[in-house]
Amino acid sequence: MRDQNKLYSVSELAKEFSLTPQALRFYEEKGLLSPQRAGTARVFDYRDRARLILILKFRRLGFSLEEIREYLSHYRPDTPNPEQYRDGLNKIRRRIEALERMRVEVDEALKDLREMENDARRRLADCEQREAAGDGEG
Repeated sequence: MRDQNKLYSVSELAKEFSLTPQALRFYEEKGLLSPQRAGTARVFDYRDRARLILILKFRRLGFSLEEIREYLSHYRPDTPNPEQYRDGLNKIRRRIEALERMRVEVDEALKDLREMENDARRRLADCEQREAAGDGEG
């Protein structure tokens, strides 16, 4: 377990997650992260780090920033929140449905492309046979 008292600088957190400092600032501007101040420097605690892990996971899974913001808005430290879980489940279900629709569309597109590829191969073979037959008679 990570030290819960550790503070992370912008550059430390950015480096750990292969992000730019601008990406962290973007998440701040969108209300997803709220770093503390140590003088003029922005510092992140273990909760910010945990939120960033969630943000990046949700982004990788295709959730919008607004969906992530809504989900995180229900979060209360050390207090299980049924509303957060309900909201999360609804968002997960919608994302699964969207991905399943996309999979059907991709499968259909691949089928059509394979048919087009096979047709193009046949036509090319026919052209090459005619060309070869024509060259032999000259």
